[in-house]
This record gives sequence, structure tokens and C-alpha cells, in this order.
Amino acid sequence: MSFPYTEEMMESVKKVEATRAARMAAEPRRMTAEEKDALLEQYHPDYNLSSFAEIIVGPNKGEKAPKELVELLQAKSRVQGMTLDLAHPDYDVDVLVIGGSGASAAIEAHEAGANVMIVTKLRIGDANTMMAEGGIQAADKENDSPAQHYLDVMGGGHFANVPELVEKLVMDGPECIKWLNDLGVLFDKDKDGNMITTHGGGTSRKRMHAAADYSGAEIMRVLRDEVQNRKIPVVDFTSAIEIIKDTEGKAAGAVLQNMETGEILIARAKCVIIATGGAGRLHYQGFPTSNHYGATADGLVLAYRAGARLLYQDTLQYHPTGVAFPSQIYGALVTEKVRSMGAQFVNVNGEAFMHPLETRDVAASGVIREVARGNGIHTPLRDGIWLDSPMIDAIHGEGTLEKRLPGMLRMYLRYDIDMRKVPIVIYPTLHYQNGGVRVSVNGMSDVENLYVAGEAAGGVHGRNRLMGNSLLDVIVFGRNAGQEAGKQFKNVTLSDLTLEHVDSFEKECEAAGIHTDEVSPKILPDYRRKK
Repeated sequence: MSFPYTEEMMESVKKVEATRAARMAAEPRRMTAEEKDALLEQYHPDYNLSSFAEIIVGPNKGEKAPKELVELLQAKSRVQGMTLDLAHPDYDVDVLVIGGSGASAAIEAHEAGANVMIVTKLRIGDANTMMAEGGIQAADKENDSPAQHYLDVMGGGHFANVPELVEKLVMDGPECIKWLNDLGVLFDKDKDGNMITTHGGGTSRKRMHAAADYSGAEIMRVLRDEVQNRKIPVVDFTSAIEIIKDTEGKAAGAVLQNMETGEILIARAKCVIIATGGAGRLHYQGFPTSNHYGATADGLVLAYRAGARLLYQDTLQYHPTGVAFPSQIYGALVTEKVRSMGAQFVNVNGEAFMHPLETRDVAASGVIREVARGNGIHTPLRDGIWLDSPMIDAIHGEGTLEKRLPGMLRMYLRYDIDMRKVPIVIYPTLHYQNGGVRVSVNGMSDVENLYVAGEAAGGVHGRNRLMGNSLLDVIVFGRNAGQEAGKQFKNVTLSDLTLEHVDSFEKECEAAGIHTDEVSPKILPDYRRKK
């Protein structure tokens, strides 16, 4: 096969091949805690203070957040100037789920007897959940325990995690794997039917359950089928543009906008669950992203304007292995499973400069540092670092990569790059919103009856997330929010619906001297060429 690498790149490939045997015999050492702290402070994007701004209004007044997020939090509401008939809603349900990633919440609320509806800006399944590749963590093996998982999560999050949320994450993990398996998720299993598990960065045990390298897609397939089997209505291509409250301050529904026609609709609900995912399409600090097209921090904006406090809104995860070449898939995710199966970070000189399974924030910072030192691979698009993918078959036997990473292999073969034969070029990509809306263990935000689950919620992962805990998070806390809302709605009596909180927020912005033409939520990114 003729690879699309430049002559200069191929010269570097030869150096990688020449050192492979020696590198397989002696794995790079782990960094000390002091080395990690120094590396993060100097090279991690979260420490680039020039890219942050102060929040001037609202519950998090005085705190910092990425400039792009602050602009949206303090922008004008899309409902400003509209005359809306809140007294005659187009939809009237017990539980409204905003975002397709909330499928597990919808299923559990429905199981509890609630009249449930899902509204999603694209199609159900067009979400970061669908794009998760490597797997889902859970401590369900004999040599593991939720306590060990807890320690890994807390350490990975720099002990900034909310302990009660981490406890629920790890304690409910094994049951969630069983729930998904019973629903029909096709997890990787051995010939005896036992789950195959692998390591992830920062894990002390092999607890990563996967479905090849399309774990999120497989989980979403099954949840989507269950939603359809239960005949839970899904209103797709429709965005929530504002949370509605009642006159007592409880969440009471949402203003919706049809993405195709622009029609405005009113949904009344006794409980609202936000599961809108992350913010990668805001492209903080100009980074590419692995996120789906609709990841524009809508849930944070909606909850914040309704009065919910955010937590760790200033910390993002830059996945260390995003595609740096070719340009057609720039920023796409190269799953951590590639490294968990043995592939190493290697610089232009064929040197392994970092252990392949450091936590994601440390690994991303290490890649950024190595490129800054001039040891990157120069490509027509940007400098990056080799991920030595041929090591996988060299370690585990020919055919392993094709069997365990079929999606990755196909993605690269589409551009004439066979990752079984040559290493691939990577650089960090904006991947995950570590922070989000502050929630209690029952999933409720500071606003009564407004629940938040998955990537839109903050606190579970502290200031850095471990691989496999995002799929676990959205299932554990999605189910939890659905169960809690399924109990709560039975005791809810709504008073008159109102958007007074939106007017109050607008007045607060005016009093603070904020004048902007920006409107939020953003809904979709704008990639049109600017003059």
C-alpha cells in the first residue's frame, strides 16, 4: 500500500520501526505526582488564563469560565421579544427529557409510570454518547471492587470530585452493566461468555467493558430500541431554547424551537431532565473537537438562566489522541483503547517519551510539550506525535487490531492509511466537559424539579475524567434522574407557567453593563467562511 505520508514523515516512520522491539521490552516509566503537576501547570490548556473570562452575573458571579462559554451565559435569550401563550402548551407531560443522551432517564421514568417525552435538537442518538468508542468502566470482576474504582476516579479527578457522586457512580456501575447486558448490548465476551475487560489511563484494574471500538454506538442502539419499543414519543430536530418555571420557582417545562421550520412550541412538564451533553463545538482556544455537531453547551446555558449553579465550568478534557492527519478527519477521536492494547506515544526520533496510560490531562499535556520542544511530526496540517499502532499486533498477534478496533481501522483505511502497518499522527482534541450544572445525588440541580445527567452535570469527574466513566456516568445518573423524576412527578402540582426568570436575568445583565448582540443557546456551530 502507498501511504499518503510525506517523505519526511516516512523517514520518521523508519525510526519508529527501528526502536519498536526495544520499546516493547522496556515500557516508559510513570511520572511522579510532582512531575505531573509541573507538566499540567505549564502545558495544559486549562492553565492558559488568557483564554478565560470572569462571569459577571448569575449564580457563579465572580468565577472564571472559558470566554466562549461566558459569552453564551450572558447573551440574550432567544425568547426575548416573543409573545408566548404559556397557558395553552403544545405538549403536556409528566417528565420532559431534553437531549437524546437521556434515553436511559426516559426509560426509567416510563418504568415508574410517568408520561414521558424526549426532545432532541437532531435525531435521538446524535450525541456524544453515540461517539464514545473505548468502553464503559465498572468494577464487576473478582479482583476488583467499587472501592478500588472509587480511589481511581478520585485520583484521576485530582480529588476535586464530589465524593457522594463518585460513590454512586462506582456502586451502581456493576448493576448498570448488567442492565445494559440484559437489554441486549453486545459486549465483548470470551468463548465462555465472560466479559472481556481492559485497562484505561489511570485505572488500577482491568474494568473497561467494550463492544469492539463502537461501545457508545452499541449502547445507544439498544437504548434507542427500548425507547421505541416502549412507544416513548421523541420530538426530533427540535431544540429547547429556554426552561419554563412556574410562579413558585419550580421547573415546569421548556420553550422549544423546530430546527427546520422555526416554529415555537411550549412543553409543560412536572419534571425536566437535561441531558444535552458537552461543549466541544464551541472550539475553546481554537482546538478541534471529537464532539458531535450539536455539542454547544445548551444545557449549561438553559440551567444557568433558570438559576442553577455551575460547578467546575472552567475545566475541559482535551483527549490526548485526536487525529492530526489527514485533514479530512482532523480532531476525530482515536480511542484510548488503542493505547490500552499497547500502542505507545513516540516522537519524531522514534523515542517513547511518556507512559501510554497516564491520565488524559497528563497525557495531553505531555503531547503538547513534546511538540513544543520541536520533537513533533511535521504534517501538511499541523505537527503531532506518533501513536505506534502496529505495536498492537506485534504484542497480541496478527489480526488483533482488526478484531478489537475495526472502526478505527476502517476510518484510517478510508484515507489509505493502514494503522496495522504504520503509526498514526495524533494531537489533543477537545473532548469532554468535565464540569457542568451542580447536582445533588438525586440528580436535581439548584432549581426544584430540574434534573441534569451525563456530560451536562458537573462534580462526578472533578477536574479530569478517566476513560470509560463518561458512558458509566450517563447511564448511572441518567437512570437515577429518571427514577427520581418518576417518583417526584407524582407529588407535583404546577402553578401558572412563567418566563419571569428570563426577564430578571436580562435586567441583571443590563445593570451590570453587559451589551451584546449574541443570543443563546447557540444550538449549532457556525462554520460559514467569515469575510
